[in-house]
Amino acid sequence: MNAAAPSTDSLLAGRRVLVTGAARGLGRAFAHTIGSAGGRVVLADLRAEGAEEAAAALRAGGIEAHALALDLADPESVTRCAGEAIARLGGLDGLVNNGAVTDSGGRSADEIDLATWDRVMTVNVRGTWLMTRACHGALTASGRGAVVNLASDTALWGAPRLLAYVASKGAVIAMTRSLARELGEHTITVNAIAPGLVEVEATQYVPAHRHELYRSQRALQRAQVPDDVTGAAVYLLSDLARFVTGQTLAVNGGFVTH
Repeated sequence: MNAAAPSTDSLLAGRRVLVTGAARGLGRAFAHTIGSAGGRVVLADLRAEGAEEAAAALRAGGIEAHALALDLADPESVTRCAGEAIARLGGLDGLVNNGAVTDSGGRSADEIDLATWDRVMTVNVRGTWLMTRACHGALTASGRGAVVNLASDTALWGAPRLLAYVASKGAVIAMTRSLARELGEHTITVNAIAPGLVEVEATQYVPAHRHELYRSQRALQRAQVPDDVTGAAVYLLSDLARFVTGQTLAVNGGFVTH
């Protein structure tokens, strides 16, 4: 008889984790799985009411969860959110930089306007850097700090008609490598997860034929759902991954092998 798989219920026991873009979709799923693994979470989002609703649902399930407003395009909002999260949790052990925008989907490279390009880069790239910077001190003080950046497998295979988003996620992968080297001296790990096309609210705009392309060309030929991704974040935030840093983990059912 095979031994039972080890439980993950306490992998993050007591860990204090901030998740951005957590009002819905993948971010909300991250917060739920982290909380279910014993973590204490702050859910931050531009949709403040949605973040509070998501946090309330977690609290109803016995998870310590707080909600904060966050505009990743506003440096003052980032600093304020990080400070409030640290204050509410009494410190910080983990940061999941999940918040992002797509905006350029469906447009070719010569159709993207400057305002759209700048917004995607501001939120996805600068926002990730600013939030990591704002949390740096608390993560250092933790002695076991971990940053998980959300990239995308589109940056690994070069998805067409999505250039601003793909470029921003490629930048997140590059930043992950550089930050890992900078923050390693403070015992902070920095890794990235590159999901495939996950079926959530934010991907409803994606044409049906693109969803079918993913399903048919994955090694695991089915739709990808949030729970397929969240376990990777728990691993990277936990002590199991204390010697893993600067890596990009493609979680996409084998659509891209990396």
